[in-house]
Amino acid sequence: MKCFFPVLGCLAVLGVVLAQRHVAVQEGPLYRTEGSHITIWCNVSGYQGPSEQNFQWSIYLPSAPEREVQIVSTVDSSFPYAIYTQRVRGGKIYVERVQGSSALLHITDLQARDAGEYECHTPNTDERYFGSYSAKMNLVVIPDTLQSTAVPQTLHRVEQDPLELTCEVVTETLQHSHLSVAWLRQRGGEKPVEVISLSRDFVLHSSSEYAQRQSLGEVRLDKLGSTTFRLTVFHLQPSDQGEFYCEAAEWIQDPDGSWYAMTRKRSEGTVVNVQPTDKEFTVRLETEKRLYTVGEPVEFRCVLEAQNIPDRYFAVSWAFNSSLIASMGPNAVPVLNSEFAHREARGQLKVAKESDSVFVLKIYHLRQDDSGKYNCRVTEREKTVTGEFIDKESKRPKNIPIVVLPIKSSVSVEVASNASVILEGESLHFSCSVRTAGRPQGRFSVIWQLVDRQNRRSNIMWLDRDGTVQPGAAYWERGSFGGVQMEQVQPGLFSLAIFHSRKEDEGQYECHVTEWVRAVDGEWQIVGERRASTPVAITALEMGFAVTAISRTPGVTYSDSFDLQCIIKPHYPARVPVSVTWRFQPVGTIEFHDLVTFTRDGGVQWGDRSSSFRTRTAIEKAEASNNVRLSISRASDTEAGKYQCVAELWRREYNNTWTRLAERTSNLLEIRVLQPVTKLQVSKSKRTLTLVENRPIQLNCSVKSQTSPNSHFAVLWYVHKPSDADGKLILKTTHSSAFEFGTYAEEEGLRPRLQFERHASGGLFSLTVQRAEVSDSGSYYCHVEEWLLSPNYAWYKLAEEVSGRTEVTVKQPDSRLRLSQAQGNLSVLETQQVQLECVVLNRTSAASQLVVEWFVWKPNHPERETVARLSRDATFHYGEQAAKNNLWGRLHLESPSAGVYRLFIQNVAVQDSGAYSCRVEEWLPSPGGVWYKRAEDTAGQMAVTVTRPDAALQVDTVVPNATVSEKAAFQLDCSIVSRSSQDSRFAVAWYSLRTKAGGERDGPGLGEQEEGDGGDEEEGEDLTERTALLSVGPDAVFGPEGGPWEGRLRFQRLSPLLYRLTVLHASPRDTGNYSCRVEEWLPSPQKEWYRLTEEESAPIGIRVLDTSSSLQSVICSNDALFYFVFFYPFPIFGILIITILLVRFKSRNSSKSSDGKNGVPLLWIKEPHLNYSPTCLEPPVLSIHPGAID
Repeated sequence: MKCFFPVLGCLAVLGVVLAQRHVAVQEGPLYRTEGSHITIWCNVSGYQGPSEQNFQWSIYLPSAPEREVQIVSTVDSSFPYAIYTQRVRGGKIYVERVQGSSALLHITDLQARDAGEYECHTPNTDERYFGSYSAKMNLVVIPDTLQSTAVPQTLHRVEQDPLELTCEVVTETLQHSHLSVAWLRQRGGEKPVEVISLSRDFVLHSSSEYAQRQSLGEVRLDKLGSTTFRLTVFHLQPSDQGEFYCEAAEWIQDPDGSWYAMTRKRSEGTVVNVQPTDKEFTVRLETEKRLYTVGEPVEFRCVLEAQNIPDRYFAVSWAFNSSLIASMGPNAVPVLNSEFAHREARGQLKVAKESDSVFVLKIYHLRQDDSGKYNCRVTEREKTVTGEFIDKESKRPKNIPIVVLPIKSSVSVEVASNASVILEGESLHFSCSVRTAGRPQGRFSVIWQLVDRQNRRSNIMWLDRDGTVQPGAAYWERGSFGGVQMEQVQPGLFSLAIFHSRKEDEGQYECHVTEWVRAVDGEWQIVGERRASTPVAITALEMGFAVTAISRTPGVTYSDSFDLQCIIKPHYPARVPVSVTWRFQPVGTIEFHDLVTFTRDGGVQWGDRSSSFRTRTAIEKAEASNNVRLSISRASDTEAGKYQCVAELWRREYNNTWTRLAERTSNLLEIRVLQPVTKLQVSKSKRTLTLVENRPIQLNCSVKSQTSPNSHFAVLWYVHKPSDADGKLILKTTHSSAFEFGTYAEEEGLRPRLQFERHASGGLFSLTVQRAEVSDSGSYYCHVEEWLLSPNYAWYKLAEEVSGRTEVTVKQPDSRLRLSQAQGNLSVLETQQVQLECVVLNRTSAASQLVVEWFVWKPNHPERETVARLSRDATFHYGEQAAKNNLWGRLHLESPSAGVYRLFIQNVAVQDSGAYSCRVEEWLPSPGGVWYKRAEDTAGQMAVTVTRPDAALQVDTVVPNATVSEKAAFQLDCSIVSRSSQDSRFAVAWYSLRTKAGGERDGPGLGEQEEGDGGDEEEGEDLTERTALLSVGPDAVFGPEGGPWEGRLRFQRLSPLLYRLTVLHASPRDTGNYSCRVEEWLPSPQKEWYRLTEEESAPIGIRVLDTSSSLQSVICSNDALFYFVFFYPFPIFGILIITILLVRFKSRNSSKSSDGKNGVPLLWIKEPHLNYSPTCLEPPVLSIHPGAID
């Protein structure tokens, strides 16, 4: 009792807790994309009252977070505010009840303004308020930026070809999201099949249809870069045909940890057509017979029929009574089971591959227990990229049972048919009668076979011993439609019926009967087989099928009628329909088009281009035959052409479909629709017209007679040039008075100058060419076409004729250009000015423009060269001669009056000499405003000679003959008395003159003499030898001194015309004659110096007295004595000094700072400086200067 109240209190408190209302809403924030379909769940618990609660949804927008906007309610239809009323009524916003206490808010087309804080409120159904009645969550609406793009295309592939497709997936979402990409295939209205996909967790997955191929690497999905996803299917299969597209989804993780696909996008599709490589194959099991006796051999041939067998892999297995005999893989190595392996080892059995398509099982000696069902199974295998084999399709033919009998049967068979020769399409009926000694338990199996002309045997139908009828492989479809039937009419009598026979049904029909008896053990055994046959010949329907087209009126005129007959042979029965089509090839075309067709069911079908024939054409088909007649009235040129009829022979098949057996085309029928005879005549008169430029050319074209008063004319105007093979079209006026300018008018710019006129009389046409030009000369004529209105109310050209020609000659004005032919000679000195005058005495027109050109003929140069040229626009141009002779800047042109042109050559040079002339071209404007050269003339020549100044150089000596003592100096003066120009420069040289007879005398320059002037030996040879002392060029550059006088010469220029050479320390060997030679140099107009002349002075005699000999002279005169006295002591003295210094330095400590660099003593000294006089007047002096010894 003490515990009761506490427990009761606890229960009361627990009841209160359990009765507290709680509203929960999906946790936020949730991120969703615009346009998507969103659901938000809301649950209520702990409530009282009815089990079905109501829900009300509101939103607090970010723009007014304190203001409640009501959206939808499950209890109050007026609850939504105005901005949501239309969407709620339209079903775009609604609440779905999941349970009484749970509901989902649906917003089917999410908009950006739907973002905000959502509140789920449940109205109170409790006795009192206790708990929470609403809950809130946030919804964020983001833009849908996901894009999945692929190039739409249609691809045609062959089976086993590879396939590569790419898809671009891009998103610009700022929130963290994952992408999943899937490639799908869709065919027609079927459900899409997932080929391969990459999940948001980067896991590859394929549907069941592609799972195995993905595991073998046959299907791949690769990511290229950051946005490209590539699908690869290495070996396409026919089942892969369809539309491939990629689908991308963007996933975001909600606060509760679950992933949500915010948006999905599908790319454009690629249609892939896969052409099968005919991977189908059939298997046929053959054996010679099915009834054998013990000990006979049997051979089973498993024949594989397929395409490209050598390139494919097949495995074959043999079975006997469903038990495996042997198997053989693609390597053709047989594997036999234990029982048959022993027989194979004893040579009683053989399993082999005879060829790529034939596999053989051979039993050499049959036993009684070999009777049974034999079969082979062929399985195609496919080699994967990893080298493994996977099994594909497997096929096996129907079992072939054989019976090995110990005894033979005495069954007899007879075959009869309803006819031995029939027409294709008729029915065949055969009966097979079996006679044998009656056995109560015996049964028959009957096989009807056809042996064609190639001796190929095929099973038509067979009836097994259980009474089951089965058609052969080649007759399966015909048998399913009732085209081939077999039945047992009575015991021992079997019939075969073939309806809608074909040509390929021709051959030997054979009835193959097998007699079966049941053995003691209950198994059926073959006791006998018999065959009987009968031949059947079938005449093909298309044999002799021919078509002929005839007409009695091959030529008609306008508005006449004509008939065409299409005759078909042979005559076919009504069950064999023939369709006939009349075809038409209009005149001037190369293609036929269908006109009208009489279809096989008796209907008439007009061609697409037969609109003009329908109202005037009648078609009729004879009832007794298939002949078709075509009648056409009111003939016109549109009906002219070639006609042909095409007949098609049809056959109804066993499945009520039609097959076109043959098509025959008839001969061509040409129908000519003739026009009226023309009476057109055009004037053939010829004219000759000569005129000057800028005058009009008047051309006439006259029609003298015409076919009809209603005739219209098209006139074509031509011009024929002598250089052209044919005339060129100028202008064409059509029969409807339309104008068309020809190519000649366009090319020559004649359009603005042409004027056409049709006179009131109607038969006269005029063409005027205004402002004639020389290029307008030629032969003009007109080409007239006569046009009439056809019965089809279309204009046609009846006739055409060409007029006579008008020869037009347009001349230019006569040339009257004339220049002055005066000739002359002119001699001038260099640097002067030359004036060349060109005078135009007369010209063709005052409006003409002139081109003036000056030429020059140089001496010893036959070709003329251009000096200058004045163009029509008064532009002055230098010629090639200006560059050669440096005329730039030296030419000046002036025209003091009309027709007078003067060319000045300034600062002339010798190379400017030559014969000068001018040539004038006169240019006139054409009527078209184009300038052309009308005339040219050349003036008389002016011979210009440019000479240099005359030489006036004179040289004299101012120093007379002199006698000097030894060691004294003597002077050689060179005085210029006169010169040719004040701009002259001089080159001066002094020479020592010696006669050859005195060569034995010891004289100056001995052994170093120069030859005198005039090296050529002539009569009166100069005996004087000349030795140069010194030369000074015109540029004041000194030449080398002569050997004997080297170091003893002093040069002075005392005045511009006086030069002096002083010889120091004269010796007796200097005695002799001396002279000076002077060259005068002048500058050319091109500032280049040239030698004008040279002059040599008279000889000057110099005598040097010889003094007595002294010790000094003796020493100086003897070279050996000189070196012994003055030269040899000094090297010896130097060596002694060096030795003393070396000894001194050797005694020093090697570590002192005075040693050489890096502590190495100096082992050498510089040579002493020896100063000695170049003469022997003073002895040599040895001096050691500071720094001489390091």
